[in-house]
Amino acid sequence: MVSIETQEKYEKLRQILQHMGSVLIGFSGGVDSTFLTYAAHEVLGAKVLAVTAVSPTLPACEKEAARTLGAHIGVQHEIVPSTEFEDARFVANPPDRCYICKKIRFRALVELAQQRGYAWVADGGNVDDLGDYRPGLKALQELSQWVRSPMIEAGLTKADIRAISQELKLPTWNKQSAACLASRIPYGVPLTAQRLAMIDQAEAFIAPYITGSLRVRYHGDIARIEVGEQELPAVMAHRHAIVRALRQCGFTYVTLDLGGYEMGSLNEIIPTKEE
Repeated sequence: MVSIETQEKYEKLRQILQHMGSVLIGFSGGVDSTFLTYAAHEVLGAKVLAVTAVSPTLPACEKEAARTLGAHIGVQHEIVPSTEFEDARFVANPPDRCYICKKIRFRALVELAQQRGYAWVADGGNVDDLGDYRPGLKALQELSQWVRSPMIEAGLTKADIRAISQELKLPTWNKQSAACLASRIPYGVPLTAQRLAMIDQAEAFIAPYITGSLRVRYHGDIARIEVGEQELPAVMAHRHAIVRALRQCGFTYVTLDLGGYEMGSLNEIIPTKEE
């Protein structure tokens, strides 16, 4: 049962979308963007276009999931190529990699929105994103003349979004949080399509054995598997098959991180302001 406070936030989101008039949504097919797209389609109907940007950073399964979810919602949906790999700064993989990528992608979405006559571009960020290391938020702020984050404006948290999504019977309500494949590679290690494909293939092989979050972190010839503590026995039970498969993907050594899955674990090397 959704709380009154959460219902009020959802109603505020609907009002914000109504005032936006028409919107092009950056649609990944994750929990947040699916919920936002559903809400926008309910409020604005044909005045919504969901756009999925595709590059080597997107797991193959997520591209197909976005296509399926777009059809499920009934929204206009397009898949377009993303060009961040044409930027040497992004390929170098600095700590502000997400800023560079977000700026490139949302500039392209703004251009597309203007060409198609949509008043706004919408991002699927929620309030919880404000408390994490998210350099991509800076890019959105710099494009705020054209880009908005309606769910942040409405005060919606990830828990709110999951609760309402479940009430609405959206298939993503309990979907694990996802991140682009580049987040598996330590900062400073150049991004290549080959390395991202290795990670994508490795995670695709391990995923059927577990039910929770999964990351295969790239450390050269070493694959470091992160799963939740409760999933460690499942990985160990299939370790021989996993090792064989990941070696076929191109890794020489396969390790299991006893610390378990940690969102943004590669951010630990970034100095804090106190340092």
